[in-house]
Amino acid sequence: MKVGVDLIEIARVRRALERPGFRERCFTEAERTYCDSRADPAQSYAARFAGKEAVGKALGCGVRFTWKEVEIVGRPKPGVSLSGRTAAFAEQVSAGAIDLSMTHSRELAAAICVVTTGGA
Repeated sequence: MKVGVDLIEIARVRRALERPGFRERCFTEAERTYCDSRADPAQSYAARFAGKEAVGKALGCGVRFTWKEVEIVGRPKPGVSLSGRTAAFAEQVSAGAIDLSMTHSRELAAAICVVTTGGA
């Protein structure tokens, strides 16, 4: 079992959202649709950003992935869909099930990810 955790300031993501291309570079169309539908999109974007970071840490690849290759799917319990090189890396390291939990307050967003190992 491997664990990854991440914490990010929502204000930092709010500023990043003002930069051209940030949303499109880091989030899939489905993630953008969901986040943009929320009362405070920056909170949802921040939680997903932290989720992607936590997944990368738990897999052991850190941020050496394309942001959109780690997609946060589903609700209310978030799931993770991997694609591209990140999916290939997960297979190479025999990553099994990926469990993700995300949360946010007014100022911070956090995520924790647990990945079973050995293909279990």
